[in-house]
Amino acid sequence: MSADSRAGHARADQGRPIRPVWSRSAHSWRLATLAVTGLIIAVITRRPEFAGVAAPAVLLLAVRAPQRPEVIRVSARPSVTALTEGEEARLSVSVTGCPEYSVDLVMLPRFAVVPGPGGLQAGLLFRVTRSGRRRLGALEITLWDRRRLTEGRAVISLPAVDCYPRAAALDSRVVLSRLPNRLGEHASRAAGEGMEFTGIREFFPGDRQRRINWPASSRRGRLQLNTFAAERTQNVVIIADVTADVGEPGFTPADLALRGAAAAARAYGHMRDRVGFIRYQGDVRWVPPGTGPRHHYRILDMMLAGQRAGGLIPRGPVITRLPRAALPPGSLILVFSPLLDRRIVETLRDLRERGFAMLIIDVLNAEPQQTDRLGGLARRIWRLEQQAIRFSLRELGIPLVRWDGEQSLDEPLAPYTRRVMVTRR
Repeated sequence: MSADSRAGHARADQGRPIRPVWSRSAHSWRLATLAVTGLIIAVITRRPEFAGVAAPAVLLLAVRAPQRPEVIRVSARPSVTALTEGEEARLSVSVTGCPEYSVDLVMLPRFAVVPGPGGLQAGLLFRVTRSGRRRLGALEITLWDRRRLTEGRAVISLPAVDCYPRAAALDSRVVLSRLPNRLGEHASRAAGEGMEFTGIREFFPGDRQRRINWPASSRRGRLQLNTFAAERTQNVVIIADVTADVGEPGFTPADLALRGAAAAARAYGHMRDRVGFIRYQGDVRWVPPGTGPRHHYRILDMMLAGQRAGGLIPRGPVITRLPRAALPPGSLILVFSPLLDRRIVETLRDLRERGFAMLIIDVLNAEPQQTDRLGGLARRIWRLEQQAIRFSLRELGIPLVRWDGEQSLDEPLAPYTRRVMVTRR
């Protein structure tokens, strides 16, 4: 490492220079008020005992204050650059350059106070409650002398961290009746070399002798063979509709869609299925199906694409027909959507016409607010419209379940996870 690089790293470790703003503290103003009041009363009443009351305050104010540092160095670094919703992390803070002053820290919007004399090495705990790229806020630094008569204040902005969606609880999986001819962990209808027992048939030359069922052979008088189901993998494409960012922050339909998509990606990834992801936000961005831990983090990174601290911002052209590159033939498509955008409804109808097997998880958990009688009428019309949209999708043969974001995903998906999902055109 060159000398310039080592010097750059040393300056980064020392922190950035900050100029605090110095002023008299509220405590010093209280002492000054006490001293002046006591002296005035002593002069007016000609009673020296009141001057004695003001004497300690005068002595404290007369003591020479320590030299004020013009520049201090502050370093604030989070322990991680990426975390999951609700996960606790630590912000390491270092304040140097003020040996004769104590330090108070206030982390905004979170509150934490950590005093320390002669500089500071502290760790502040923080927790991010919503997915996206989120700024940690600001750090307010207050310097105090020993008598708390002088204070210096400085505010620095904190860095941003990536917050991945918190995956919902999901242990069961939807399996199609027709699976690609690839080795996996799902028992298919075809006979193969799997572990799930399917029946007994007559032994033929060339079959494996270790699979002979001797009790059945002795009863029937000829050799019988145990048969097993082939274990296959499937292609799963997860669509997260994040166009609706309405309702309470952290519990909007977009938040629920991302949490459900993260749960599905994790569950099917553990079964070694090829999982793809499509983020629908007016425009379409996708990760083609794949396997492995690295591919799982590619999906999580795509979930964060397009998110801002102030909300979800659509970018790019609006399309209603998903590209073929993101949808391998014979894929199972899981859609997490509140079905509030007509474009996603048209997209789902197009997918059904193209012969894909789909399952819609409805994450709508917000309704228009009713302010007056006319607002109540509009709210009823809106409900009827939403019911009509869901009825039309069911008429096309698309199953639809509702998920409130609080219960486990296994409950609404139970009718489709207890048996295979028949694939039809």
